[in-house]
Parts: sequence; C-alpha cells; structure tokens
Amino acid sequence: MAEKESHVVGSVQPAVVQSLQSQLSPPSAGNVLQEGVSFTPLDSNTNRAVQPFPRSPKLQRKTAKGAQPSQGLLSRRMEELQVERSKTEAHIQSLKKRKADLARTTEVRKQQVRERFENMQCVLKQDEQVILDLLELELKKTRARLDQLLKNWVNHQGQVTKSISSTQRGQSENVSPKRPDASEREIRLDEERFEKLLKTLSSISKNLKAQLQRKTLLLDSFPTVIDRQTCHSQITVTSDGRGLFFSGSACPGPEHSLQFDKVCCALGSSPITAGQGYWEIDVRCCSAWAVGVAYGTMERKGQDKGAKLGRNRNSWCVELKNSNLLAWHNDRHVACQGVGQNQLRRVGVWVNYNKGQLMFYDADTMVVLQKFSAAMTPVFDRAHHQFTEPLYPAVRILRPTENPIWPNHLQFCHLSSV
Repeated sequence: MAEKESHVVGSVQPAVVQSLQSQLSPPSAGNVLQEGVSFTPLDSNTNRAVQPFPRSPKLQRKTAKGAQPSQGLLSRRMEELQVERSKTEAHIQSLKKRKADLARTTEVRKQQVRERFENMQCVLKQDEQVILDLLELELKKTRARLDQLLKNWVNHQGQVTKSISSTQRGQSENVSPKRPDASEREIRLDEERFEKLLKTLSSISKNLKAQLQRKTLLLDSFPTVIDRQTCHSQITVTSDGRGLFFSGSACPGPEHSLQFDKVCCALGSSPITAGQGYWEIDVRCCSAWAVGVAYGTMERKGQDKGAKLGRNRNSWCVELKNSNLLAWHNDRHVACQGVGQNQLRRVGVWVNYNKGQLMFYDADTMVVLQKFSAAMTPVFDRAHHQFTEPLYPAVRILRPTENPIWPNHLQFCHLSSV
C-alpha cells in the first residue's frame, strides 16, 4: 500500500512542479498582464539598456560634464576665449584713456573757471579804480578850492601884519576886516554822494553774493509745467503751461480722477525720482499762496487735510497767509526765518531726492526760508526721513480772510544757467 502511494506521488510531482514553474516564471516581452499592461523582463537577452525612468536634468548635466569634449569643440572654445580677451584688453585701454582724458578735461575746466573769475575780478578791479579815480579827482578839486581859500586868508593875514607894523611906526593903515564866507563850508567832499556810493556797492555785493550762491542751484534747474489734469476746475492755466490763475468760475469739461475738486491746488507734470532739482515760482501777483512739493499719492478729492499742502505726510510747503510766512509738513508748522521787510517776490525750491533734503529760498537774496531734511528737528521730528515716492512740484492759491478782492496769479519761472 505504501509503495502504491509513493508511486502515485512520484508520478504527480513532476506535473505539479512544471505547472508551478510555468506560473512563477516571468512572462515574455509580449506577455500582457491585467488590463493590457506589459513589461520587459530584466533578464531579457536584448542588447538595449533598460531605463525605467527618464534621467533628471541634473544627472544629464553631470553626465555631459563628465564627457570628454572633442578637439573641434576645444578649438572653438579657445577662439572664443581669445576674442573675449582681446575685447577685454581693448575695453581696459578705453577706460584708461577715459581716465586720462577725465584728468585733462578737469584741468581744462578748472582753467576756464579761473579765467571767468579772473575776468570778474578784472572788471571789479577796473570799476574799483574808476571809483577811486573819481574820489581822487573830487579830492583834487576840493583841495584846489581850499588852497585858493587858504591863499586868500594868508594874503589877508599878511595885510593885517603889515598894517600892525605900520601902526607901530606911527603910520596908520586901514585894513578891512575879513569874515569867513558861508561858501567856505561847502568846500568839502560830498559825503552824501559818498554814502550813496557805499550803499550801492553794498547792494551790488549782496546781489553778487546771492547770484554766486544761485549759480550752483541753476545747474540743477528743473523745467516743469503745470499738469492740467490736476488743476482745480476754477484754475486756468496759461498757454505755455507755466502760469495759473484763479478764474472764479468753473472751467467746462468733465472732472478728471487726478483733479483737485475742492482745494485750489495744482501739481507739476514731471516728478523728481533721483538726484537734485531746482525751480522758482513768481508769487508777486498773489497775496495768499502755498508753494511746495507733494507725492503723487496725495489726496485730490475733498477739502480735508489730506488734500491740502503741508497738512499731511505726503506734502511739504511754505505758505503765505495774512502776511505770515510759515513752513508746513504733517499738519505741523514753524515760522520761516530770514524773512525781510520787503515783499517776497520769488520762491526757490531745491530738492536733493537721494539725501531726503528740501530747501526753500528767497530767490532774490538766496536767504534760506526753511530746510527739511532727515535730521531730527523739534517740530518735524519723526515726520520726515527719506523720500519714498516721486515728488511733484505743487502750488496752492489761498483766499485771504480779510480781502475778498485779491490777486490770483502764480508763475513757474523760466530759468537759465547762461
């Protein structure tokens, strides 16, 4: 019985093993698994390299770097490097030449400046000599008159002395008494004329000093015209775009989104975004005004502080109202310094954008009216540090409370450094 069972098992085992091996063996390249998915066996006899996933760009670059460049590629690369070296050498030589030319040009400019000042000094010396010669001539004329007067008195003295001697000898000789003539007092230098001369020279000196200070600012002259889109509806702009009037009646036309609708303000058309800029505004024909600068983000609608120059963080100005000149920023103000008795004619505005500096001048005397800077001040501390947005020239026409009839014209001056 045991032998029979062993024979049956032995006869079945090869078939079972063969069936199991057929199930466990990998399918061929063309075998299809579930839902038609096929794969290539790893132990295939094909010569094609197996790459189950695409190579990453990093691996591809690494492989490319490891590859040995060809001789042709090396030759082209060498030619490119030689060309680059030649260009670099030529650029270096160009920079060295520019450096040398810069030094020579600077010396030429220095000499030209010396010549200009020497010419000015020559003119001053010539004028000085003319005035000294005039004084010398007046001195000679006065001295000649005094010499003649002195001679007359000496002659009279001689006659008196001779008469005394004759009287002492018993001879009588009459000599008419001589009294000083009132005209003698007029024989002197014209002090009044001399004082006028000194005042004129003093005025010329002040004006010359102001002009010499102004010359540097004129190098930063910033030509600007008024942006008509920002003007209040009752402001009329002149044809050249530099002057503006308060017309008293609204101008026809649709309201613009950039327009001031309640406050009589207007902005310049060009902003300052870097470097320095200087401009002047003629304020003679306006009795109440504000002149300054503003960010483009300053409010345009309504009549709150946000739309008024100097009453917010977005604007700076000097303002004349009721004959008082004040500097305003962030709704704080101080009285302007250096204001003389004479009416202010022109206001100069100078901006150094990169350094955060803003200065207002009396453009006739170049006296500083107010300076805003990054430095802390008792009034404007922490209100201004650096400019963070483009700055636009800004003006405002104010209505004085005590004068209903008022001049209303402001004008951007045409500046020239010539």
